[in-house]
Amino acid sequence: MIIVAHRGASAYAPENTLAALREASRRGAHMAELDVRRTADGEFVVMHDPSLRRTTDAAVVYPHRRPWRVEDFTLDEIRRLDAGSWFGPAFAEERVPTLQEALAVLRQDGLGALVELKVRRRDPGTARRLAERIAADPYWRGTGEMGRLVVQSFDWMTLRLLGEHLPGLRTAVLGKTYGRVGLRKVARYASQVNPHHRRVSAPYVRHVHEHGLTMFSWTVNTDSAIRRAIRDGVDGIISDYPDRVQSHLTMAA
Repeated sequence: MIIVAHRGASAYAPENTLAALREASRRGAHMAELDVRRTADGEFVVMHDPSLRRTTDAAVVYPHRRPWRVEDFTLDEIRRLDAGSWFGPAFAEERVPTLQEALAVLRQDGLGALVELKVRRRDPGTARRLAERIAADPYWRGTGEMGRLVVQSFDWMTLRLLGEHLPGLRTAVLGKTYGRVGLRKVARYASQVNPHHRRVSAPYVRHVHEHGLTMFSWTVNTDSAIRRAIRDGVDGIISDYPDRVQSHLTMAA
């Protein structure tokens, strides 16, 4: 079973920062999940929210640029922001990383990447640009290897476009629970179904596997939820606490 650190080991370091990604390795993760968005000048940065306000000091540095949407700022402007102090003083001056910087840390630590592409509905330009970035990197281009790189999204059209631009790329659908007909459709363009852990059951996992798909569940943080996910037979667990998942897997072995 694959342990995936949600936004890095985000219980221990500010989410979606290099510090959180490095902590993922120390906490026993096999992969790290991270969110990416495009900047005003077309670069990819690691950020979950559409706005910079919650996890950076954008409102202080740029007080007149409400609502501080990522897509309204250039990469150089975003690099000025502190993305760590909100979590704790030990992380002051932690920066918003680019996708390339994040992938470099994961590669150095021997972790796989679960990249969630945050897009507006049906954004072919962003899908194409991300496919080009992946294709240009020989290490991450080895997309067929389980655990090396998976791209997930709530937008199924984006996933289909990614597959067209980069055949063999492992992709995962997020969102609703699919019936048998839906799973057959998903299997035509995706490799995984990654639902919220409350939507997971052992029969659903079996149905997913019957269609040649795998499943990671998110965000599995409590002891009871971790035990249930293990019992239901998911292929991977996405958690803010990868060390907790590792402890339960060790006890279940």
